[in-house]
Amino acid sequence: MRIVFGTILLLLSFNSVSSDCVVLLHGLARSAGAMENMQQALDKAGYYTVNVDYPSRKHSIEVLAAQVMPPALAQCRENNSEKIHFVTHSMGGILLRQYLQANTIDVLGRVVMMGPPNQGSQVVDNLKDVPGFQAFNGPAGMQLGTTAQDVPRQLADVSFELGVVAGTRSINLILSTMLPNPDDGKLSVENTKVKGMCALVTIAVSHPYLMKRQKGISQALHFLQHGRFTGDTAQQFGCPAQQQS
Repeated sequence: MRIVFGTILLLLSFNSVSSDCVVLLHGLARSAGAMENMQQALDKAGYYTVNVDYPSRKHSIEVLAAQVMPPALAQCRENNSEKIHFVTHSMGGILLRQYLQANTIDVLGRVVMMGPPNQGSQVVDNLKDVPGFQAFNGPAGMQLGTTAQDVPRQLADVSFELGVVAGTRSINLILSTMLPNPDDGKLSVENTKVKGMCALVTIAVSHPYLMKRQKGISQALHFLQHGRFTGDTAQQFGCPAQQQS
């Protein structure tokens, strides 16, 4: 009888305690498929993952953040996850920051942003008036410039535990001429930074592959687990989020 009762308690324990959740947010003009390599690595590491697919070219950043975030968070909460972490690529990080302008996530854990345009991109500044740019990139793409009126420059400093992975290799030499070096072909390392961030690491990978290559995946996992990056290019800052924890 004691053995049976103990087994029931053990099963109840397994059902009520679940792994931390990681929400994956892809970037502009991409889909959830772009985050599959990262998702598989996170699943293998024991996280519960929510790989969000959203219509990045159909709406503004404000509308996308309001549409995308609540269902993703609901999935994590249904899993009874104690912490909700994020791994984002490119504009996905801006969606998270936009959402946090007016909302809180009480169990927010660590966030890894891969190639985030935290200060916008000079590529948008230079190409937004070129015919076809808006048609391809949609309303959100038009909001990712570096001016004071663009969304990245209007967002508040971060107050959560954030690590940024920035690329230093470009496969688009034309776009790189529009960017301060070093850059990843879409934005400069300098423009990935934001006040309040905890850590930064640069890797020799171009923008479209930051979340697909093992270099980026390994760094993301390391930050989620330890709150810092690893290797010679890793930098750690005295961020408020880690000082308060």
